[in-house]
Amino acid sequence: MKILYKNSIDELILLAMESDIARKGDYLLIHDEKINKKMIVQIYNEEYLSSQSLIEDIVKDEVVVASSVENLHDPLDIGKLSRMIRDARLFRTKIRASIDSESKFSNEITWLPSRVDSKINRMRISEINNLVKRTGIYSIHLGNSGWDDEQFEIFADDLDGKLNIVTGKKESGKSHLTKLLIKALVEYGAFVIVMDLNNEYGGLAWNRDGTQSALHKQITILEPGDGLGFSLDYCGKAAISSMLKNALDMPAASLREFIRIWDWLENKNTLDIEALGNAINTWNTNELVRDALISRYHSICSSGLFVGTPTVNHEGLRFESLTARKNQGLALILNMGKAMPVVRRMIVELVLTKVVELLGRDIIPPIFLFAEEAHLYVRDTYWEDIITRMRHFGIYATFITNQPDAISDGIYRQVDNIFLFNFTNDTDLDKISKVSLADSDTVKSIVRTLPQRQCLVIGKVVRDLPMVAKITSSNLMALGQTKTFFKAKASVQGISSIT
Repeated sequence: MKILYKNSIDELILLAMESDIARKGDYLLIHDEKINKKMIVQIYNEEYLSSQSLIEDIVKDEVVVASSVENLHDPLDIGKLSRMIRDARLFRTKIRASIDSESKFSNEITWLPSRVDSKINRMRISEINNLVKRTGIYSIHLGNSGWDDEQFEIFADDLDGKLNIVTGKKESGKSHLTKLLIKALVEYGAFVIVMDLNNEYGGLAWNRDGTQSALHKQITILEPGDGLGFSLDYCGKAAISSMLKNALDMPAASLREFIRIWDWLENKNTLDIEALGNAINTWNTNELVRDALISRYHSICSSGLFVGTPTVNHEGLRFESLTARKNQGLALILNMGKAMPVVRRMIVELVLTKVVELLGRDIIPPIFLFAEEAHLYVRDTYWEDIITRMRHFGIYATFITNQPDAISDGIYRQVDNIFLFNFTNDTDLDKISKVSLADSDTVKSIVRTLPQRQCLVIGKVVRDLPMVAKITSSNLMALGQTKTFFKAKASVQGISSIT
C-alpha cells in the first residue's frame, strides 16, 4: 500500500494492489521512518482505482479480445501488468490518531506522513489496545474482530456510569448483544432492571437444551398481576402523582384534588386501593374533576400494578428487598409484552420514580437499566431528566431500539457508547450519522454493509476508536423470535424441507 493523497482534513487515500488484504473497519499503521512518527488510520470505504483513460483502455481491450479469433502473442507479459493496474483499489481512510517519536499516543494530527518513506501495515486489535491502554478489571467477551478471529472484548468498567444505545434494523442482533451485556453484568454482581416488551429476556435463566443456566437463581421475572405489584404506601405520593400526570394525562385541577385525597387518607392511616376508591366517590368536588379521578382510578385498578392492604406475607414488590437477597447480582425482568400501552407507561413511571427515590436515600445500589424497544414509550416519560442527572442518581441506562429517530437529540448528545448494527434506510443512517460519536462517512459506509450480528462499536468502551465486532453466539435460550405461519405448519405435518 502507498499513500496517494489527502482528500480532506482527516482523510487519506491509499493505493492498494491485489496482495494488499484489508477490509472496511480495519486499522492501518503508517510509519514514517524518516521522522520516526506513526499515524493510525481506519479504512471506511474501498473502491476501484478509476480514471477515464483506464476505463477506455479496458473497453478497447475487451473489444479486441471479443473480435479476435486467435490468441494474442504477449512475450513480455504486458497483459499481466495491465491486469494488475485494472485491479488496483483505493482505500479511503480516516485519520484517527498519531504516535510521536517518543511513542506518545495523541489524537492531535499536525503532520503528514511521507509518500516515499512511509510503510503501511494492518494493525491487530491487541496492538491498538496496548497503544490506547484499553484495559479494565471486568472484561466482557463479545466475539472477535473479524476474519482473523482475534478476540474482541470490552470492559464492564466502561459501562459503569455511562449512557449506551444499541440500535440497528430488525433481526440484526441487537437483543442478542444486549443479553450478553446483561449476563456479564449480573455475573459481576451488578443489579440490572430490564424493561422487556417482547417477553424474551426470561431466556437468560435457561440454556438452549432446557437446563437451568448459571444465572437461573439471579433472574427474577415479574409482570403485571404476577409479582409486579406495589402498595400505594410503598410507591408514595411522588411516584403516583408522576404516573397520573405523565402516563394517564390527568389534568392539573384533578391532580390537585387527588393530592388532597391522598393526604387525607395518609393522615387517617387508611391509604390503600379500596379506601382510595371510596374517598374519590364521596369526595366533595366538581363533577368533571370527579369523573377524571374515577376514570384514572379504574385504570389503576385494571392495570394489575397495585395490591390491596399490605400484609406480612403479601406486601407487594419492594426493590430494597430484592437487592438485599441477591448479594451476587440480580437481573429483574419486567415483562410488558402482554400489557396495554398505557400500562407500560405506568410501569415506566412508577419504576423510575421509585428507583430514583431509593437511590437518593442510598437504600439500593446503583442500577443498570435496559430499555428494550425504547421507541415505544421513550417519548411519554421524562427520560431526558433521568439521563441528564443519571450520574447523580445512579441509574445507568441502555436504550435498545430499531428506530433511532424516536430517541431525542437531547439523549444522543449525552450518549457515551453506541453499538450500531446494520442499517440500510437512508433516513436512519442520516439520523445516526448526525448524532453519532464517529464521523458520518464512517457510519454511513460501514454500517450499511454490516452482516447480521456484526456491529460498529463507538465510544468510551473502545476509547473513541470505532471498531467492528462479530458478536459471538450464546448457549442461552433464544426467546422473542419471529413467529411464522408456514414454518409451524411444516413442523406439524412433519415436513423438514421443500424440494
